[in-house]
Amino acid sequence: MAKPQEGERVLAKNRKAFFQYQVTDRAEAGIALVGTEVKSIREGGLSFSDSFVEFRDGELYLVGCHIAPYTHGNQMNHVPDRDRKLLLHKREILKLGGKVTGKGLTLVPLRAYLRRGRVKLEIGLGRGKRAHDKREAIKRRDIERDTRQALRDRE
Repeated sequence: MAKPQEGERVLAKNRKAFFQYQVTDRAEAGIALVGTEVKSIREGGLSFSDSFVEFRDGELYLVGCHIAPYTHGNQMNHVPDRDRKLLLHKREILKLGGKVTGKGLTLVPLRAYLRRGRVKLEIGLGRGKRAHDKREAIKRRDIERDTRQALRDRE
């Protein structure tokens, strides 16, 4: 995963994406949000569970992302599970959309962060991992955890 740059504040990470997909390309996108959504995201109300990016009518949409209602909102609060439009340059949208439709790849959200007061989303082009790849990832993670514990015990 990319390191946060100076002035960035990571709001949410999609840790499952790296377990379920082999991520190749990445892109930064803005999100079309309403006011209470931004306030809720700043409070930590963003959840990526089962979310993905869909190419529809020449545009990209974030589907399945849950943004909790704003705690201090009134009857004008937002709909928590609506599809949200992603903001990219047209050539980036067409490039990513062409790869998704042609090669059996999918676009997944990787992390959400604030940059200069704007909510940004890092999306990745990924291919689904097979079961044996997932087992390898679990084994590697267990070995790394065991070595960290052994080093900590030595000190």
